[in-house]
This record gives sequence, C-alpha cells and structure tokens, in this order.
Amino acid sequence: KQWYQRRVRGDAMCVIRNLVRDNRIVYGGGSNEISAAIAVAEAAEKNSSIEQYAMRAFADALESVPMALAENSGLSPFATLAEVKSRQIKENNPRLGIDCMDKGESDMKVQHVIETLIGKKQQIMLATQLVRMILKIDDVRSPGEGDE
Repeated sequence: KQWYQRRVRGDAMCVIRNLVRDNRIVYGGGSNEISAAIAVAEAAEKNSSIEQYAMRAFADALESVPMALAENSGLSPFATLAEVKSRQIKENNPRLGIDCMDKGESDMKVQHVIETLIGKKQQIMLATQLVRMILKIDDVRSPGEGDE
C-alpha cells in the first residue's frame, strides 16, 4: 500500500510540473484522440497520394487509446468507439469521450476529465518516434536476409 501512495504522489507531482511548464489542458477520456483521428481521416480522404494509407493507419492508431479505455471499463470497445465517434461528428463536439465511470455523460468537460497538453503531446510524439524507429529497422533488413 505504501508503494502505491508514493506512486500516486509522484504522478501528481509530474502533473503539477507539466502544468507549471504549460498550463494548457485537453479533455481526456479518449476524446482528443477520437477528434484527432477524425481530422486525420478527413485529411487522408483529400490526399490522393500513397501517403493517404499512412495517414489512415495513424488515425487507426489514435483510436487505440479510447478503445483500450472502453475495454478496460468493461464496455464493448468497437461499439463504444463507433458510438462516440459518430456523436462527435454529428454533434460537432470534440469533448465527447469514453464514459469509463458509467455516469451516463460522455462530455469530458461536464465530467471534469482533463489531461495536460504537454503530457498528451509527449505521448503522441514518443509513440510516433517509436513507430518510425521500428520502420527504419524494417527498412534496413532486406527480405530473405537471415533465412538460411
């Protein structure tokens, strides 16, 4: 129990540090990831080059966060994501996210679910850098290499 309390205090200090560095916030519950995925998918539709496939894959990757939230909350991940995504588009409300606490409200502003912008930017940049490193490793290795 004591290690848990130290972990919670450490996490809280990191949040405070991030807010001191940059006090901007985004709404949580996967709402920003869904909103970004919608925007990236719309941009991919307008792009006629081969880059559209990478853009669609990036949009799909963004949706993994709200799907994980839904699954970990005991909700059906695909149905929940589809519902929230369609509501975001229909209502033009980017604050709609996964109602993990089953409060009957998907608006993260109403639920007071927030994240620091700097933390969210760091998460997305780190994940993107990791994928780029993996793709570079795949580019270096030739097909058939080491199949002896």
